[in-house]
Amino acid sequence: MHIGSKIEAQQRADRINSFRLELEALQREQVVALDSEQELAIGSYHRRLLDQLAAGFDIDTTSRQKQLSLGMGITSSLGAMGLAASVFFFYFQYWGWLDTKTQVTVLLSMPFIGLVLTMGAARLDKSGHFAKLLALITLVCFVLDLSMLGQIFNIPPTPRAMLVWSFFAGLLAYGVESRFMLAMSMLCFAGFLSAQTATWGGCYWISFGQRPETFFPAALVLFLISLIPHRRYPGFAALFRIFALLLFFLPLLVLCNWGEISFLDMESELVEVLYQIVGFVAAGAMIGLGILRGWPEVVNTANCFFTLLLYTKFYDWWWAWMPKYQFFLLIGLTAIFMLLILKRMRFLSIRRKAEAAL
Repeated sequence: MHIGSKIEAQQRADRINSFRLELEALQREQVVALDSEQELAIGSYHRRLLDQLAAGFDIDTTSRQKQLSLGMGITSSLGAMGLAASVFFFYFQYWGWLDTKTQVTVLLSMPFIGLVLTMGAARLDKSGHFAKLLALITLVCFVLDLSMLGQIFNIPPTPRAMLVWSFFAGLLAYGVESRFMLAMSMLCFAGFLSAQTATWGGCYWISFGQRPETFFPAALVLFLISLIPHRRYPGFAALFRIFALLLFFLPLLVLCNWGEISFLDMESELVEVLYQIVGFVAAGAMIGLGILRGWPEVVNTANCFFTLLLYTKFYDWWWAWMPKYQFFLLIGLTAIFMLLILKRMRFLSIRRKAEAAL
């Protein structure tokens, strides 16, 4: 048995508890009967394995422990945000009292100290709560480091700072297995690549948000990264796919309604129609791909945007002239029709899986 992360260890413990419950149900219904030696062997093996996992990864082996861990996670998140805000305002409260040499020393030392504390907490605290808390504070210190050093030495702002923030946040994410830090890394990377795309399109990089198409390259890159195996970090690949879809469909949804902000040198109405077609085709393709690859997060995200695109077009086409009861009746009938289609797709998926098993 090789388990390399806390998430894998928790998944194994959850499977053991589910197995125990299912075995008890099967025995009550007299579907299977184990003799005393078999029950003892299975029970002792599971207890020994759970003890090893709990000692090595500090996982939750009971439902009560999982509830307490959830509360600890919420508390640590609130504490991290509070301490990060405290560090941020502390800098601006006393910054003017320090000379330039002291300011530079503080800025250079704080991220390094935070990184050492984060790695130390990751080694000493198997639960990971303190490590993730310190990781967020370290990231805030690092962001302030680059920003305020630029102000001290009068360095003009550049999108490359977001690339450095993304790399640092990614290191912390993989170091402490934090999905929140990974999300921060992806947001910074998306900001950098979108700003670069805006400059390639002839815009000033700070104005990248005014051109939604600048986010499409970042969406493509994140989706390609999600295809890289993340065996030691379960959930990371799914998060990459979710952010990739968000960075693609959200700008596309904007362009479907405001074609005049597009890079395309076309009439705004034609741009809107073009992106509406792209949106429906892409959402349908992602739903199909998610079903084939077993990616529920892709199916759910694409389905949400397909529904948003569809209902947005319904509003544009029929709200102004159609009686309101007919409009909402059409909405309800469309939802039922989509439900039937998804049910059919689910049935075909189950049948395909059963045929493959045979």
